[in-house]
Amino acid sequence: MNWKKTLAIVPLSAAIMVPSFGGYASAQNHEGNSQPTVSTDAVDLRATLGTLLSEHGNLAIITMRKGIEGAEDLEAAKAQLDQNTQDLSDAIASVYGEEAGEAYYDMWDAHVGYFVQYVMGTAEENDEKKQEALDELSQYRKDFSAFLEKATGGRVEAEALASGLQEHVNQLIGTFDAFDAGNYEEAFSTQAKARDHLYMTAKGLSSAITAQFPEKFDNQMAVTPAADLRLTLNNLLSGHVAFAITAMQNGIEGEEAAEIFKANAAQLATNTDKLSGAIESVYGAEAGEKFNTMWTNHIGYFVDYVKATAAEDEEAKQVALDELTQYRADFSTFMETATNGEISADAVSEELQDHVNQLIGSFDAYASGDYKEAYNLFDEAYGYSGDISKSLSSAIVTQFPDKFAPDMPSDMPKTGMGGTDKDFADYIGYIMASLVVLVAGGLYIVRRKNETASE
Repeated sequence: MNWKKTLAIVPLSAAIMVPSFGGYASAQNHEGNSQPTVSTDAVDLRATLGTLLSEHGNLAIITMRKGIEGAEDLEAAKAQLDQNTQDLSDAIASVYGEEAGEAYYDMWDAHVGYFVQYVMGTAEENDEKKQEALDELSQYRKDFSAFLEKATGGRVEAEALASGLQEHVNQLIGTFDAFDAGNYEEAFSTQAKARDHLYMTAKGLSSAITAQFPEKFDNQMAVTPAADLRLTLNNLLSGHVAFAITAMQNGIEGEEAAEIFKANAAQLATNTDKLSGAIESVYGAEAGEKFNTMWTNHIGYFVDYVKATAAEDEEAKQVALDELTQYRADFSTFMETATNGEISADAVSEELQDHVNQLIGSFDAYASGDYKEAYNLFDEAYGYSGDISKSLSSAIVTQFPDKFAPDMPSDMPKTGMGGTDKDFADYIGYIMASLVVLVAGGLYIVRRKNETASE
């Protein structure tokens, strides 16, 4: 492999690796000025990598759990994980060429296989097999770190990356071991941490690529306060999708999965609290509380739908869908009011309908045994959460541009592999604390419009 030659001649095709996201609030710079934006090729690259890498984490964890359970949907989950590997490899190929994409695929696919080997060793109670899998993962860390250091021209340091990859391995093995031991609370808590870690990986990797090819990204950075907001919301919203879909799967499985459902639902509630905290930091406590109530209720309607499905009660299913329809109307109005019209209620309602259709569709397919369709819709819903986070962050940044100026501090991990749940909390706290001074005005608007609506 001639990496030096490859990097010299391969053009960067950012458009290939960045999906076309729709939005309902403009995120572009206005007439060439320096207004902050959540939508540049560099930020889109980071968002794409964040979505793909975090989905890898979720699908790998799901596949490992299905494997130890001997579940009927194991092969479908594994197939979706394989598709994710292909998507990631295509992204790498679009930057560094086909040869690099193939090399990436081989290494990434192999490391997925080592996790599967660990699951098999666990099922067989074969400690030697488990250790062999861990040894293979250790070697993978070294090979993959060297690969990325070379590909990025040293912008990602192999030694630091290997350390970060060890954390990734520890988190996936840790959540699986906890699940296998029946410690479901720990299993889902570690899954959330693994998600955060992979979003930080995307941050470091996208920063390295944009620094390597600045002309291909119009000298824009992937790491800005506005980009951080978009990716933070992306992490939380895609986490909502992942935990909601698996909770619905657990729910239809009845008593045998009751403890798993309980832990999964608890993590989903934690995700709701984080989202509400972000909204509260921008628009105040009253708005945050209202968001939490509406968001929690809409999760409850999905649970109602699962219960009705289990009871084969078509009337109750329709009641749950009707409740979700009313939720769409209420939530859309809430967001339009909160963002002072930067997001239109009609557009929010349309995208929420897609979100509902994806989650209900994935569950219906799962309940009917069409597992391939269930995971196809999982993937669709997961990616779609990126559309929503882009639109919401765009509206907030447009509403408060001074608070997202590019010269605001935004930590950039040199390793690209650091990051914990606390990092996200600190980030939200930092960005949003500076917005508190605007809460009074924003909340006043919310109140006035609510009062006007009730008159």
